[in-house]
Amino acid sequence: MFIKQLQLKNYRNYEQLDISFDNKVNVIIGENAQGKTNLLEAIYLLAFTKSYRTANDRELILWDKDFAKITGMISKNNDQQIPLELIFHKTGKKAKLNRLEQKRLSEYIGALNVVMFAPEDLSLVKGSPQVRRRFIDMELGQIEPIYIYHLGQYQKILKQRNHLLKQLQHQKQQDITFLHVLTDQLVKHAAIIVKKRFDFLKLLRKWAIPIHLQISRELEQLDIVYTSTIEVLEDDDEGKLENKYYAAFSEVEANEIRRGSTLVGPHRDDLIFYINHKDVKLYGSQGQQRTTALSLKLAEIDLIYEQIKEYPILLLDDVLSELDDFRQSHLLSTIQGKVQTFVSTTTVDGINHDTLKQASIYSVQKGTITPY
Repeated sequence: MFIKQLQLKNYRNYEQLDISFDNKVNVIIGENAQGKTNLLEAIYLLAFTKSYRTANDRELILWDKDFAKITGMISKNNDQQIPLELIFHKTGKKAKLNRLEQKRLSEYIGALNVVMFAPEDLSLVKGSPQVRRRFIDMELGQIEPIYIYHLGQYQKILKQRNHLLKQLQHQKQQDITFLHVLTDQLVKHAAIIVKKRFDFLKLLRKWAIPIHLQISRELEQLDIVYTSTIEVLEDDDEGKLENKYYAAFSEVEANEIRRGSTLVGPHRDDLIFYINHKDVKLYGSQGQQRTTALSLKLAEIDLIYEQIKEYPILLLDDVLSELDDFRQSHLLSTIQGKVQTFVSTTTVDGINHDTLKQASIYSVQKGTITPY
């Protein structure tokens, strides 16, 4: 798939933009704060309806304007043309697929598949567990949108449950019957979430391990392990996972009331990356951590293709300058000719690769884009 046309109105520093793109590689060159990252963010937003840079949608709206609009025309392998539209108001947002407003995000997400690689993704390994959970949630949600529904329901119930636990902690509430009702609801979604995460992890290993072996010149063996707040196994079915969660919640209930917080569940789970059986976060060099992150991102491309028979769009947001020549070359060779790619950078000087020589290059300055 590729994005043929992008239109922006009152978005970030773009008052008005209507631009068509090459279906191979597009390089966006500009100084900092001119709008190159905003452009890549707009494509990311079309895929996920939320930004990777801010949780506040109001920041997406141009100063002094009432709304922002992002419109994209997506072309798929079967020549299907799909219009996507997002409208952000100060009070909320609307997502349209084929010009029809979607009531649930899970019915919208998946129409456009995107893999984002930004400098902050290099901290995927050494960052907080929240970063790695977000990585799983965003990538899994693209290939299986129903996951987004269960995750959203889980987060909604979790918020209610934590609020009730705070009331029980401060003795503003005495009856724990409602706590058990919320626990029942939470467990059902938790079991589905963890089962789908395990299934995704098997796919991720399948693609990331050989890529990592190749980048490390066959010197390093990668492994990825899912760690949970309770003892779960990859082969557990949803019924077995539910039973394990019921047992765990029963065991920690008194402690949860005392602390006013939900102590077990997929919202506390994590991924651990190992190279040659050593934890990369604790013992890996910066180079090993970056190779691991790069392997995961490249794995996503083939993983998504395997699942939906379409290559995703790749967004490289100012990341090439963060990689050494060898990793740069491996990344660009991997995408050459098969993935529509957007590269934002301040300069292409020093990057000597055929992929960029054949690219369409644009210059961005103060929210205005022109062919280079």
